[in-house]
Amino acid sequence: MKESVRELMQRFNLETLENNLFRGQSEANGQRSIFGGLVAGQALLAASMTVPEDRPVHSLHAYFLRPGDIRRPVIYDVDRIRDGRSFTTRRVNAIQHGRPIFSLSTSFQVEEEGARHQTSMPDVPAPEDLESDESARLRMADRIPKQFRDDFLRERPLTFRPVTPRNVFEPETREPLKQFWFKVDDTVEADRMTQRALLAYCSDFGFMGTAMQPHGMTFWQGNMQCASLDHAMWFYDDFRIDDWLLYHCESPGAAGARGLTFGHIYRRDGVLVASVAQEGLMRLRPGEEPV
Repeated sequence: MKESVRELMQRFNLETLENNLFRGQSEANGQRSIFGGLVAGQALLAASMTVPEDRPVHSLHAYFLRPGDIRRPVIYDVDRIRDGRSFTTRRVNAIQHGRPIFSLSTSFQVEEEGARHQTSMPDVPAPEDLESDESARLRMADRIPKQFRDDFLRERPLTFRPVTPRNVFEPETREPLKQFWFKVDDTVEADRMTQRALLAYCSDFGFMGTAMQPHGMTFWQGNMQCASLDHAMWFYDDFRIDDWLLYHCESPGAAGARGLTFGHIYRRDGVLVASVAQEGLMRLRPGEEPV
C-alpha cells in the first residue's frame, strides 16, 4: 500500500476513549488548519460507531466553527439523539483545546426498497483518457512558487483526473462548472461505513473552487481567505472508494464573500451514489496583492 494511503487509513482508525467519545489524528498537509473533509469524515465515522451496521448513513449536515489545529488530535463527542424503528439520529461535536471546531448532525436508516430515480451521469471522457492531476503538477513544477512547491508536489492518497484542467497559478475565468474523476490511489479494504466516511473526506477536495472560477480566483492566491462554512451530503447507493468516481460540481451563485456549490457523485457505471452541497468563504483581503 502506498505510504500516503496507509497514513490516510490510519486516520480513519479512530480510538475509542469512552462510551460515545472517540479520538482521531489530524494531519500536517501544508495548510494552516486541518482539512475540513478530514474532520467531516472522522466525525461521520465516530457517529457510525454508535449505530448498528445494518443502518447505513443516508445524510449529514455540518458546520465548520473554528479552524482546526494540525498539531493536535481531535476529540469526537457523540450524542445519541434518537434510536427509532427505522431511523437513528446522532449529533457529533469535534473538539480541540476544549472548544468545538465542527458540529455534525447525521441520520442512519434501515435498508428499505422504494421508488428510485436519478439524474443521468454527464457524458465525459473516461479517466484513462485524461491526464492525472499528479502528472500535471509535475509537468509545471518549475513554475510553482517556492512557498507552495513542497505542498503542491507531495504524494497524495487520492488521484484526480480533471475533465477540463485549470492552471491554478494562471487562472482564467470560466463558468462555475467542474467535473473530475477521483479515487483513493491504492486498494482499500474497508466496510461500508468507512467507505462512506472516506467519501465525505473526498467530497471536500476542490469543491468550493467551483464557485471561484467565474472570478478567476484560486486557493493559492496570497490575498485569498478561503474556508468551508457548512457541508451536507446525501447517500444513495454503495461504491468502492478505490474505484473511479465522477464528481460533477456546479455553483448557482455567490454573494457576500460566500459561494454556494452543489455536486453529484457517480459510479463509473452511471449510478448516482451521493449528492453534496456546501457554502464556502471566498474573501479577498483588501490591501494585499496576489502572490
